[in-house]
Amino acid sequence: MIQRNIIKALQKQMKQFPAVAILGARQIGKSTVAKQIADKKKSATVYFDLEKPSDRRKLEDAETMLAGLKDKLVIIDEVQTMPELFTILRPLIDEYRKPGRFLLLGSVSPFLIRGISESLAGRIAHIKLPTINLIEADKANISQDKLWFRGGYPEALTLRTNTQWYAWAENYYRTFVERDVNFLMNENLSPATVRNVWTMLSAISGNIVNYENISRSLGVSRATVLKYLDFMEGAFLIRRLQPWFINTTKRIVKSPKIYFRDSGLLHYMNRIQTTDELAGHIVSGASWEGFVIEQIHQLAPSHLSVYYYRTHHGAESDVVLVSGNIPVACIEIKRSNAPEIPKGFFNCIEDLKTKKNFIITPSSDNYTTNNIQVCSLHVFLTKYITHIQ
Repeated sequence: MIQRNIIKALQKQMKQFPAVAILGARQIGKSTVAKQIADKKKSATVYFDLEKPSDRRKLEDAETMLAGLKDKLVIIDEVQTMPELFTILRPLIDEYRKPGRFLLLGSVSPFLIRGISESLAGRIAHIKLPTINLIEADKANISQDKLWFRGGYPEALTLRTNTQWYAWAENYYRTFVERDVNFLMNENLSPATVRNVWTMLSAISGNIVNYENISRSLGVSRATVLKYLDFMEGAFLIRRLQPWFINTTKRIVKSPKIYFRDSGLLHYMNRIQTTDELAGHIVSGASWEGFVIEQIHQLAPSHLSVYYYRTHHGAESDVVLVSGNIPVACIEIKRSNAPEIPKGFFNCIEDLKTKKNFIITPSSDNYTTNNIQVCSLHVFLTKYITHIQ
């Protein structure tokens, strides 16, 4: 079993709040983490999976059922499928405000966040469970290349062969397209439209978003495109990386860049079935860039925000780390272990006046050139990222 770093943070929150929500994509390991938490607690545990009709029937009179479980840890999985529970939980918590009573698991964050803000404010903490990161994989003796190729879903990483992984990815994709989208979005998009959206996003991953082009190519309205991308971002499937453009007089690109959050799903969408195919594929560079950005998002200290920077005059940085409203580090991501530093990166450093600047590679030596630190991703995550102020 791959041990998740989130366990300690969850235990801390459960000592303070009556309810804690774990948010994350489907099959990301929320149930496994919840059961690990339950095993560590001394009190008895009751588990409800709201995708099981039998468990939903048990909660038809949820107020009576949950009121009788006040001395137990109650775990409710896929809670966003039964939003009326939020208003029921509020008086139950207020009547018996014991820390760690409820552990709520949900796959689509906007539904849960809405329930939290409207009904459970001040009574609940929420923690996002991302894909497995490089530090967790390293402790489980999973190589960086395997993590990058298959992505960070636990089952995808633990399957014996790449053929099995590809079959898993196919099932994940079909389940999402054919079952989840319209139910969770309350829309009636055809499977063909959804597939076209996924295919287009996989083709433009790592690029600046042009909503009008997407709308025109798909034959749907811009509003539909925005709604679907909001949903995919809320379901932890894509990330829109925002540009940094505060405190500068330069002509700045102000549209976000889009990335698949899980590199394995991106590779599946591009029909890449082996690591050899990935090495020579046109998507390889964008995939590596997105993989590194996901690692940085997960492991950067909480005081740092992650952006990118690009001007119309050629200055560019794949990542800018910002503390407060001050850029503190520029990062260029390279697929090569013998990287050349582009002129645009020097221009970016000059524009933003950052003191710490990095070129991140898959596995290069660790050295300094032109006051820029060149290092592997593993070295950056273990040696440098936590010391950027």
